[in-house]
Amino acid sequence: MKAHLGDQLVIERTTTGATKRDGEIVGLHHEDGTPPYDVRWSDTDEVTLVFPGPDAHIHHLEHGLPAASQAPSGPGTAEAESAPRGTSGPGDIGRRVAVERHRRNLSREETARRARMAPGYLAYLEEQPADPTMATLIRLADVLGTTVTALRGGGVDLPPGRGQALLHPSLRDIGPEECRTLLSTHGVGRIAVSTADGRPAVVPVNYDVIDDTIVFRTAPNTTPAAAVGSEVAFEVDHMDEALSRGWSVLAVGPASVVTEPRAVHRLTELAHSTPWPGTGREMWVSIRPAQLTGRRITPAHG
Repeated sequence: MKAHLGDQLVIERTTTGATKRDGEIVGLHHEDGTPPYDVRWSDTDEVTLVFPGPDAHIHHLEHGLPAASQAPSGPGTAEAESAPRGTSGPGDIGRRVAVERHRRNLSREETARRARMAPGYLAYLEEQPADPTMATLIRLADVLGTTVTALRGGGVDLPPGRGQALLHPSLRDIGPEECRTLLSTHGVGRIAVSTADGRPAVVPVNYDVIDDTIVFRTAPNTTPAAAVGSEVAFEVDHMDEALSRGWSVLAVGPASVVTEPRAVHRLTELAHSTPWPGTGREMWVSIRPAQLTGRRITPAHG
């Protein structure tokens, strides 16, 4: 009998009334993959040292994984996942884990240490399709300050802010410098404009901040293009659903279209992202903030 990290050990139980038991091999004690194994049992999530008997067999996973994810590991340091055959690239959960990790400026090593798993396993989760166990998701959500539902994308079609309010919230104004700091990365913001028929509209756009100016790409005759030649409001925010806290920044200023070829080329070169709605949005619009205000909600003692 030989196994790899991530394989499943199945105990068939030949005696009457005994139930089959299975677990994931999370530790190898011999380089050739022979027993014994450290097994995390699916029914208890506990890790024990196992010397498989004649009623045991190995269910092998697909092992076209990064070398780091197959490195030997002790109890509690790695967890088995199953990747669909013939697939490559990160899964949705892995993408969400990576985004939350980067948002909190955590390295893979530090995240893995806090979540009690092998760094190689976390690399596999972020880079390959995977279906983590509930125990894995609970630990990762705790480390990343989010929820299992959020990591699984369960709330992707729900508006943010459905969580409970803080028992003792503190709402404070954010100064212009902190507003600039919060605004000055890139992401998705909302622009408020008056459309051609005079009606107000608020639409999301992918934006960057370049040379202290908010810039985004759109197409002529779209709602965001109505911003050109007028004073507009642009808002960005972030909410931590798990902790019921967050912030918002509002920028107000004139919007104009960027037409000078060198300026357009520079914006294209420096932009971090492309518009999510797709191609055909090559019209650059800039907003130079004349006023920056913001608010932050935190616990009263925070």
